Amino acid sequence: VQLQASGGGLVQAGDSLTLSCAASGRTIVNNVMGWFRQAPGKEREFVAAITWSGGSTAYADSVKGRFTISRDNTKNTVYLQMNSLKPEDTAVYRCAGKTGRTLGFPNDARGYRDWGQGTLVTVSS
Repeated sequence: VQLQASGGGLVQAGDSLTLSCAASGRTIVNNVMGWFRQAPGKEREFVAAITWSGGSTAYADSVKGRFTISRDNTKNTVYLQMNSLKPEDTAVYRCAGKTGRTLGFPNDARGYRDWGQGTLVTVSS
């Protein structure tokens, strides 16, 4: 499956932004989908994940209460709604997918098989 992330851009602190991850090649209905980010000079970190049904989600503590992950299986697309953005949210955001109907260890990047190319989010203070 090919994953195409989009929606990044330059925003000010406090603004909102919605990222999209469109899948092609095959359905992602049976996949857990996640978002990871990597800031300049820092390691990749987990942001959020969602099960195939959308019934279970997981978030990094740093984004909990501000970010919301969702999915539309009819469109083979996953979203990341980001509110109250902070300068420390600046990073390249990548979507990823792994087979399975439960979250498992959603923050473990090694479990994800499919990766998108990333979209840059820059939050100015």
